[in-house]
Amino acid sequence: MVLINSWSVTFCTIVMLVFISMLSFNQYFSNIMNYIFLYNNVSSLLIFLSILLVGLCFISTPENKKSRYMMCLLSLLFILVIVFSVNNMLLFYIFFEASLIPTLLLIISWGYQPERLQAGSYMMLYTVCASLPLLMVLLYWSYSEGSFMMCLSTMTTNYESMNFFVYLAFLVKLPMYSCHLWLPKAHVEASLAGSMILAGILLKLGGYGLIQMNYIFNISGNKSTFLIFIMSLSIWGGLLASLMCLRQVDMKAFIAYSSIGHMALVIIGILNDQVWGILSSIITMYAHGLCSSAMFCIAYYSYLKVRSRSLMHIKGLLQVYPMLSFFWFFLCSINMAVPPTLNLLGEMFVIPSLWSLSILFIFVMGLMIFFSGVYNMFLYTSINHGVHSKYILYSVSMNSSQYMSLIMHMFPMILFLKLELFFFQKKIIVELQNQCFSVKLFWNEPHQ
Repeated sequence: MVLINSWSVTFCTIVMLVFISMLSFNQYFSNIMNYIFLYNNVSSLLIFLSILLVGLCFISTPENKKSRYMMCLLSLLFILVIVFSVNNMLLFYIFFEASLIPTLLLIISWGYQPERLQAGSYMMLYTVCASLPLLMVLLYWSYSEGSFMMCLSTMTTNYESMNFFVYLAFLVKLPMYSCHLWLPKAHVEASLAGSMILAGILLKLGGYGLIQMNYIFNISGNKSTFLIFIMSLSIWGGLLASLMCLRQVDMKAFIAYSSIGHMALVIIGILNDQVWGILSSIITMYAHGLCSSAMFCIAYYSYLKVRSRSLMHIKGLLQVYPMLSFFWFFLCSINMAVPPTLNLLGEMFVIPSLWSLSILFIFVMGLMIFFSGVYNMFLYTSINHGVHSKYILYSVSMNSSQYMSLIMHMFPMILFLKLELFFFQKKIIVELQNQCFSVKLFWNEPHQ
């Protein structure tokens, strides 16, 4: 209870865990951890993101220091660290599902409106029902392989008939368009910390799960008609989600639908199973985790000024709160992937992977990028420009904790732009030398 009741000790613990997780990018430290955990560059990056965002949740909500709230966040952090590092498939599934419990508590206990109970029910029904068949698949796989350890998988048995259940469990979690209805409801009713964790980390469980399942079941090795259909539905759904952003009135629903559009590129990058696509998915997951969390933060700070999330009631923030408008401009620019942000890097890296599928995929992606710029500019101008609304409450400007939260969201994106090139440079070069099929297609096919 001393840890839970002490705000400073808890925050120092989070900071210490951030530095420990950054040690995992060191090659020698990572080799030692591989004997105990499945500790690779993807898992270490997501563990760092989890610890960082939970720490930012504490910074963003300084008014809430109750022990139950802090225990909920710390238990969720503990579960996420295990999910991203465990080598046992049964434990992976158990903690994958257990992450829903603290998230549900964040939505129900600290939500805004009575509809939060319905939103929590939607989230549980969608995600639990979709992932229950995965448990049967994992039990059959462990019986065939004789072990639950992922590193001991031999891939001697053909599991192609079970790929549908693997897709279902993780595509609902990402989510893919047509399986996404639970996400806007959960975001609208969740508290600030619930939205930050849900968008920043929990959506990445689906991408991480697809990457791990691909190592075991080779779910993208055979480019079947069903797999092409899923990738086509994903990218067209991303385009439709971008169009639906232009029809949203609630700021949180607006940001939630933009997340669905970004996750469509993650799905295609992973399922196409090429070096550029997987690298694009990892970068996009990391960049989206920070950017979407920061956008939910600034949406909450704007809500505190107006006491409404409706775009019709928020006008002219530039006249009244210029610093708030500055952060809106900065975050909307990052969300639309302007250079030199990591979002742009993730979108550019997926182009060779899409080229190997069809030129039509690149055309649809071009429309997604265009409408991404449109709805982000629409969001910024509708909130900040014009004559300020009469609903705006004249109050104090942003405090130090709010400034710190937004700046610390942006700083790791700049930091990791250099860290990625430093730590992953040699590994990327080796992988591209061994698996350069997509690069050859990208450069040679138009000249044939």
